[in-house]
Amino acid sequence: MEPILKARGLVKRYGKVTALDRCDFDLLPGEILAVIGDNGAGKSSLIKALSGAVVPDEGEIWLEGRQVAFGSPLDARGAGIETVYQTLAMSPALSIADNMFMGRELRKPGVMGRLFRQLDRPAMERFAREKLNELGLMTIQNINQAVETLSGGQRQGVAVARAAAFGSKVVILDEPTAALGVKESRRVLELIRDVRARGIPIILISHNMPHVFEVADRIHIHRLGRRLCVIDPKDHTMSDAVAFMTGAKLPDGVEEAA
Repeated sequence: MEPILKARGLVKRYGKVTALDRCDFDLLPGEILAVIGDNGAGKSSLIKALSGAVVPDEGEIWLEGRQVAFGSPLDARGAGIETVYQTLAMSPALSIADNMFMGRELRKPGVMGRLFRQLDRPAMERFAREKLNELGLMTIQNINQAVETLSGGQRQGVAVARAAAFGSKVVILDEPTAALGVKESRRVLELIRDVRARGIPIILISHNMPHVFEVADRIHIHRLGRRLCVIDPKDHTMSDAVAFMTGAKLPDGVEEAA
């Protein structure tokens, strides 16, 4: 099966530090691919390269069989790749609806929207409310309240709902349950499965091993700036995954971890 998103030989250097060292990556259509690795392994640099947040020094990225070069996150978003970063990338002073549609606001139909560029706020508010309800964030009563008034878990929920709503080809989730309680985490895992059921593949970066092994179809283990191996969670234990990513044990067929 041809990957929908793949990378070959990615290199990213920050001065004398090599964050990505000839890294390869493959995301298959319709799968949930977890990316795990120890702190400093280069996971964030990999995801930023795939989502346009950084430009790799070397290597190639392919989307649906076509080579792409993202100069910014807007380029990746325009290609159908939506990302929820660990920092959420939201504007605290704007409302929930405004954050959902930031950079892609809906205009009123007809001359008012085309000529005077007036926003269709009722349509944006309805859409935002619908997506939040799908995620189960019923505790948010006012769709027009500022994001800075929300709890950490609610903010994460809004960011995940936004990505799920607009990601047409790939959705990247960076630690989506890190700031959530048990109930909200469960809702996010359900949403991840719902998005996959609609045929959109997901890249899940997480340190939460139970969540990874619960939802992932495959697990990409990142170590020392490159892909060490890809494992099937049905064939390996959480202890195996931790041992691989820390270097305590090497997977079959891999001679060295560096």
